Amino acid sequence: MTHTTQIYMIGVGGQGIGLLSEVLAHAGDLAGLEIRAVDTHGLAQRGGSVESFLRVGTRVFSPLVAPHDADLVIALERTEALRGLVHYARRGGRLVWYETTWQPLAVRLGREPLVETAQILERARALDVTAYPVHVDGLPDPRMQNVAVLATIAGLGWIPGVGVDHFRRALTDLVPPKAAAANLALFDAVSSALPSPVDPAK
Repeated sequence: MTHTTQIYMIGVGGQGIGLLSEVLAHAGDLAGLEIRAVDTHGLAQRGGSVESFLRVGTRVFSPLVAPHDADLVIALERTEALRGLVHYARRGGRLVWYETTWQPLAVRLGREPLVETAQILERARALDVTAYPVHVDGLPDPRMQNVAVLATIAGLGWIPGVGVDHFRRALTDLVPPKAAAANLALFDAVSSALPSPVDPAK
């Protein structure tokens, strides 16, 4: 039996979407699965969108995820969460995002309004997508928001075949030693506190 999880990730330059993509790919590799991944950085250093495509599973031949075909959409702020949901999530898929706003370039230029959480949840219900916002009170460093999202995905078991231990080992391998202890502590706290998979958008 073959199965492939198709993942679309989106964030704003500076949020750490690249590290998140690397950890997800490495965790899948540690789990013995096939991985195909590609990043699109765009205007990352100017606050533009950063995209990453990742396919994890068996018999994986291409990294690209077609629009409206992602099993899992991951975003690191609200505006990009709505964009990823509308353009890439498949009906019945899943969305997880960090509950913050970094005002992407289009918002700062006045081309798009700020997105509210209620808008995301309403659209998710319409598309039959499980939507899961993530927020950690007292986060010591905003650069750790990606780890909070990673821990949520791991704890909810949203990538079949990849367990919490695989994610934890990948973090240990890829995060610089000076930051490893704090990031692992956050990962453990978030992932261990999660219940069985739930659907807060419904």
